[in-house]
Amino acid sequence: MNLAQIKSIDRPDRKQITLILLGGVLTSILSCGIAFPFVILGLIPIFIRYATTRYRFDEEGVSVSWGFLFKQESQLTFDKIQDIHLRRSFLERWLELGTVDVQTASGNAGAEVSLYGLTEYDEVRDFLYTRMRGARGLDRPKRPGAAPSAAAPGGEDALALLRSIRDEVQRLQREAAQRGGAA
Repeated sequence: MNLAQIKSIDRPDRKQITLILLGGVLTSILSCGIAFPFVILGLIPIFIRYATTRYRFDEEGVSVSWGFLFKQESQLTFDKIQDIHLRRSFLERWLELGTVDVQTASGNAGAEVSLYGLTEYDEVRDFLYTRMRGARGLDRPKRPGAAPSAAAPGGEDALALLRSIRDEVQRLQREAAQRGGAA
């Protein structure tokens, strides 16, 4: 999935409403109907968050905003992303939804940003992961004559890099020995 397709994701999918309602109904059933009025009241803020949640993907990172009375916004650049998790409950799998949790090194135990209600959860996770790696220089195009990347999967590039370092060290040792013998 390219950036244009990812940019078109700007809010949770409508299936998220079904997930919210099913969660409320199941909670009410499990409490034998006693908690039904409280469940209904508890769903109001969840619906407001769903209705006001907006996602924005761009070349720099990802932004999430939500809120009606108190608006909150989180912006993460790709170079600040430390880890990406995909979370799918039983109901989410049934509705073909997923949540992508994005973590930074902020010290929080949980996710900094949760992108919930996604039908393209695998694509979003892969996109963020690729951009996160690219922000750290691992997926950038190689300059002509540059040493191979040590972080490439498979270890072949790492081995080639280590060999080139070994060869350079040996060349420098030979030059130093020649200069030392000539003095």
